[in-house]
Amino acid sequence: MNTSEAIRARRSIRKYKKGTVIPKEHIHQMLEAAMMAPSACNTRPWEFVVVETEEIREQIMKSHPYTQMLKTASLAIVVCGRPDLQESVCAGFWPQDCGAAIQNLLLQAKELGYGTCWCGCYPVMERVKELQEILSVTSQPLAVIAVGEADEEPAARGFYDETRVKFL
Repeated sequence: MNTSEAIRARRSIRKYKKGTVIPKEHIHQMLEAAMMAPSACNTRPWEFVVVETEEIREQIMKSHPYTQMLKTASLAIVVCGRPDLQESVCAGFWPQDCGAAIQNLLLQAKELGYGTCWCGCYPVMERVKELQEILSVTSQPLAVIAVGEADEEPAARGFYDETRVKFL
């Protein structure tokens, strides 16, 4: 699958085949792709928490109402921002940088044959604080990414809309 195909085939998956085990090698490939994303001044203001245990996924689902697909997903990858890494240079761009990392992760997962769903956390600070406690992190949880073997094939929802383009 090339990049163009992955972009057009990627979907937000909310139903997964329960019990699918994702090999560590594939998890590593997804995280490596995420960390290849561009970032302001190459500060790489991110860290990742891979949640494989059902117990912690349950806690996440209780604190974040839009993560119920974690019941059947194989794992969650929580993308956390590190604004502290940008304090002295390029401050404030960490949400954009983490967003680029997330998109790389989603596309790599698709190429590997997995479905994903991006569930936002930041800037809803109540969710951020609860996830910090659950995950024992001081970084800012920006998103919870569900990953697993898709058990649905939703139609594409994205499309080209030329009314949102201006050529100068």
